[in-house]
Formats: sequence, structure tokens, C-alpha cells
Amino acid sequence: MVITCGFITAAQATTPEEDLKAFQNFFKKRFPNVETSDYINGAYSIDPIGRENWEAIEEFPPYEPFIDEGQAMWEKPFANGKTFKDCFPDGPALAGKYPHWDKDKGMVMTLPLALNNCLKANGEKPLKYKKGPINNILSYLSYESRGQVTNVVVPTDDPRALEAYEEGKKFYYTRRGQLNFSCAHCHLQNAGMILRTEILSPAIGHTTHFPVYRSKWGTVGTLHRRFTGCNKQVRAKPFKAHGDEYRNLEYFLTYMSNGLPLNGPGARK
Repeated sequence: MVITCGFITAAQATTPEEDLKAFQNFFKKRFPNVETSDYINGAYSIDPIGRENWEAIEEFPPYEPFIDEGQAMWEKPFANGKTFKDCFPDGPALAGKYPHWDKDKGMVMTLPLALNNCLKANGEKPLKYKKGPINNILSYLSYESRGQVTNVVVPTDDPRALEAYEEGKKFYYTRRGQLNFSCAHCHLQNAGMILRTEILSPAIGHTTHFPVYRSKWGTVGTLHRRFTGCNKQVRAKPFKAHGDEYRNLEYFLTYMSNGLPLNGPGARK
């Protein structure tokens, strides 16, 4: 591949640190009047009219009931008397630790996957990954983690970690589906452009505000539900939530937001 819109594309041999610098510098040049920290607000960082409407919604956030339900889930004992706290003693403010490379398992560990691992270890039924109660507890944990700074690490002592990062990067730049679009076509190359009636949001900051209450959904949804929706919109077959493809994509995309504070759960159209 070549340099597209001043950004180094996936096929060139660069380190994660070089990728991050190029990624964030791209948006500094594309939107010079936007503070980097403001990208946690998605399209509202570059859409003043949409931002006014969003700020009005945030006065009475539609995700608040989900936070309350999530807190109840966190505190409710399992059948064996233990709780999520026994699995996550540093919780509930722990969203900033995910995703991370799990050397023992040889894979990217996401927060929803870790929660389900906890449930299974305690004899409980795992949660579905895109809809339902998973969003409640994620809303609570994200709310408690607000202000934590994104700091994804690709450890240098395990080549499998870099391989997972590179797989996520490759996914981000690979064309797919009948429309032959990649993630980067919408949220990097054409960020700020209008598609139908929507302004395409910048890629930087995409992971900071999940889970998200979308008016279109009428409920809160996970990051991997959004990945699924994006794949469907380009008429590509979605991958399994928290399978290798989407976990590696989350690893790469969250790394690209390193340095930005978490502000989930969020609200979007």
C-alpha cells in the first residue's frame, strides 16, 4: 500500500508507536481547531449543531437506568456466595485496564470476555455479548471508570501480542463487503464528510465512550455490536462478537486512542 491522505497505511512496516503518532497527527492536521481530548465525543467534536442536541440529551442521560442495573449486577452474589468483586478486586473502576494482552492465554482480553470468564468460573451462565444485561454491567463499570486514561500496551516480550495488534490493524484497513469499504474509508479518509444525513465520526476516540445508548437501538449496546453493524452496513458478513477478529480490532483501535480519557457510557443518535 501507499500513503493515503497523508497517513501511513497498514501494509507498511511501522511500529505501534509510529502508527499512533501518524494516526493522531492525521486528525490534528485534518481538524486543526479540535482539541485532541475532545475526540472522545465522537462526531460531536466536529459537528457543532449535533453537539448542541447531544448536550441537551446528556442533561437527562438515557443510559442512567442501565448504570443502576449494572451496579445491582456487580453487587449481587452468585449462587456460591461470591460476586464480581472476587474476580476483580480492583473494581468497579477497571475499564481502563481493557483491552490488554493476556500472555498466559495468548490472546487479547476484553472486559466483556473477562466478565464472562468470571461468571463461568463461578458456575454462572455467561452473558450474551451484544444485547441484554452485558450492557448494564458494562455501563456501570464504564461510568465508574470515567476519567481513566486509555493506555493500551503492546508488550515487546511476546511476539504474539504484536501479531494480534497487526491483525487488528490489517482488519481496519482491509476492504470488505459488497461496498468494498474498509473501516478507514469512513472514519479516517472521509471523517467529517456527510453520508446520507450523518457526519462520519473521526476514528480517534471511538472506543472511549462505549457502551453507547443509541436512539436507533432504543437501548445501550456494546462496541462489538457496533462493529457488527458497521460490517452489515458495507454488506459484509459480521464476525463473532469477542472472537479473534473483533478483539484484535478493538486492541488496535483502542491503542489509537491512547492518551484519551474514558467517558462511557455515551449517548448517540
